[in-house]
Amino acid sequence: MTSAPAIELRSFTELDAVRADLLNVYAEVRAPLLHLANYAVSSFGERLDRHGAEPGFQAVLAYEGAQPVGYAYGNTIEDGDRYWQRTTPPPPEKYTDRAALALKEIGVSPGWRGTGIARRTHDTLLADRNEPYVTLMVNEAAGDGKVHALYRSWGYEDIGLSQPSPASPRLTVMIRSTT
Repeated sequence: MTSAPAIELRSFTELDAVRADLLNVYAEVRAPLLHLANYAVSSFGERLDRHGAEPGFQAVLAYEGAQPVGYAYGNTIEDGDRYWQRTTPPPPEKYTDRAALALKEIGVSPGWRGTGIARRTHDTLLADRNEPYVTLMVNEAAGDGKVHALYRSWGYEDIGLSQPSPASPRLTVMIRSTT
């Protein structure tokens, strides 16, 4: 596919309304990595449940008809949040003195990659947020560095490193303004 005109974006603030769709599309997006403990659907489900219970949770899913084909979700984080505690070096105060949006996951099903769905779900997630900054973590090896480069092209800049769990790879922490 080269375009995505039939895609509908839907926003959710309650995890229960969209949990099954998120798990299903995650399994498609991460299929080559599901054998790794950190990427297993069960591990993702545990993280998703934790994130969905945190303040400011919002998910944006892209649908072709009833089929989810992409997603982005995040939640609000405050100074002292474990997200920031695991970031090395500690982030500058200008990023933590007010709440920020942590983009926890973004993904697009293989058949829909390159159609702009990732950017559309990302931008829709940010559209009505009150936080001045959005932060994310990226594995620099993802897509042979293409994912990291993509985020840079969206205005994100590197501010540190993090390893969220022992099973997780070391990730680059990135940030940008929500506007």
